[in-house]
Amino acid sequence: MGSSKLESDVTEQIENIDLRILSLLQEDCRLSFNKIARKLGISVGTAFNHVKNLEKKGIINGYTLMLDSGKLGYNLTVIIMIQAEGSFLADVENEISKSANTIAVYDITGDYDAVAVAKFKDRASLNAFIKNLLALPHIKRTVTHIALNVIKEDNRVKL
Repeated sequence: MGSSKLESDVTEQIENIDLRILSLLQEDCRLSFNKIARKLGISVGTAFNHVKNLEKKGIINGYTLMLDSGKLGYNLTVIIMIQAEGSFLADVENEISKSANTIAVYDITGDYDAVAVAKFKDRASLNAFIKNLLALPHIKRTVTHIALNVIKEDNRVKL
């Protein structure tokens, strides 16, 4: 929902060197502290301390690979709009989040309460997911859209 004071304080404390480190790590999270230091013209200790501080602040939440889901057989990308009974929205979202197929769940404004993005290998697994979703208590309505073509899919933030 809205930004908390803590979140804005953390954002204000990000130094230029931190942004440069984050940009490098977004491009290649395997970079060593030595390579980061060399690329930015800082000491290895400074690179280490800044990365550890970014982890401590929760700005860096982990290090992961960017996979081509299509090459792994996940050729169906779906966007599911969800209407839930008001006070149970968080429960519904948490349940949807548990699925290995779900890659994102967002609270949204408008006629629907939430949107989920999921990946599937085939229509049968999508069908099973939707049937399980509709069997959940407190779901009033869903609308499922199948992406015909993925133009851009990238979680990185341009810094």
